Amino acid sequence: MATALPSTTFCQTSFTFPSQNPPCKVKSPSLIFRTKSHGLIRCSAKKKISFVDQILDYIEGGPKLRKWYGAPDLLPKDGSDAEDEDELPEIWSLFSNTEENGVRDAVLVTDGDSEIGQMIILSLIVKKARVKALVKDKRTAMEAFGTYVESMAGDASSKPFFKKALRGVRAIICPNEGFLSNGGDLQGVKHVILLSQLSVYRGSGGIQALMKNNARKLAEQDESTLVASGIPYTIIRVGMLQDTPGGTQGFSFEKGSAEKGSLSKEDAAFICVEALDVVPQVGFTFEAVNGEEKVSDLKECLTRLMEKSEQ
Repeated sequence: MATALPSTTFCQTSFTFPSQNPPCKVKSPSLIFRTKSHGLIRCSAKKKISFVDQILDYIEGGPKLRKWYGAPDLLPKDGSDAEDEDELPEIWSLFSNTEENGVRDAVLVTDGDSEIGQMIILSLIVKKARVKALVKDKRTAMEAFGTYVESMAGDASSKPFFKKALRGVRAIICPNEGFLSNGGDLQGVKHVILLSQLSVYRGSGGIQALMKNNARKLAEQDESTLVASGIPYTIIRVGMLQDTPGGTQGFSFEKGSAEKGSLSKEDAAFICVEALDVVPQVGFTFEAVNGEEKVSDLKECLTRLMEKSEQ
């Protein structure tokens, strides 16, 4: 079996966004966390509380709220409260307000309350990135991510809101179509990453083509808007996104593979986050699906693909 991400950690837990209709329960072996060690590490609430679970405790508002989110209870068996507010992770200090000094160090995730948007956000948190997210329900996002994420709810077509959303942002990750074609000026942004299913939409036929016609138009508009923006961009054309565990399969980056292939949502989120460190001079478009190619270092792999596309 081809193992694509030998340094990925999967945590067997889940949490729910109750305000969505129907409620969206995100199970997380899906959180793509890289570690310095090699090999897959699987966490379990029955064992010693892992660092990842401690992060989730604070993201979800502390152990007392884990049950509300549907995550395993990590409180001691004797019922005592093990939460120590004096030992909050150092990550709290990462969210100091740098915007007053004109510093652009944040990553903006659009559609942050979608399933894949949540996966991207949690991966960014673990990488200690400063994260901003556009969401439909700010209260629910705050309950889910706390102060780790600056959650913003509003109309992206509104110039004042759009300007506020981009304040302090160096890079944007768009996990779904529609944001770029409906948004405003991206001036000041250094890199935009678009997760596109345009190849899948174009390859659909019959009733599927009719059902996905609007999504196809949005994806086409997003790609053309991004290419014309003059901002360094990465377009990741993926195959059909699947609710399968990430890090258990290899990859294929062959041209034409996205139309008929598929990709784990977890792997798609991981590719988006890794692409942040591979910034093209102008633009970089590639296809990605799960396949047989073993990839031990995805950042290095993307760098080679980008260099090849520029030749």
